[in-house]
Amino acid sequence: VQLQASGGGSVQPGGSLRLSCAASGSIGSISAMGWYRQAPGKQRELVAITTSGGTTNYDYSVKGRFTISRDNAKNTVYLQMNSLKPEDTAVYYCNGGVRRTGRWSYEDYWGQGTLVTVSS
Repeated sequence: VQLQASGGGSVQPGGSLRLSCAASGSIGSISAMGWYRQAPGKQRELVAITTSGGTTNYDYSVKGRFTISRDNAKNTVYLQMNSLKPEDTAVYYCNGGVRRTGRWSYEDYWGQGTLVTVSS
């Protein structure tokens, strides 16, 4: 199983970016999928998360600006980021709880990270 993240880049304050993360491989089912970020010198933190049923939760710092969504048919999670601020600059990682085909338990998988830079 692999999670492949894409969509990072450089943008000016107030701009927008959309991140995507597609899971591939022998996937039986996926529970929660989420986005985390890690800024230089800081710990990795949860940005947003969505369950298989569509329930979402956001860190207070991005609520109202970011929207997480998922396409279960494509095993893909998205993060629409609007009104970006310099403090949103970080490497963004996607995460998913995946049950592999033929297995009973869920395991944690991470994408490779995609850099988002917000600067004027």
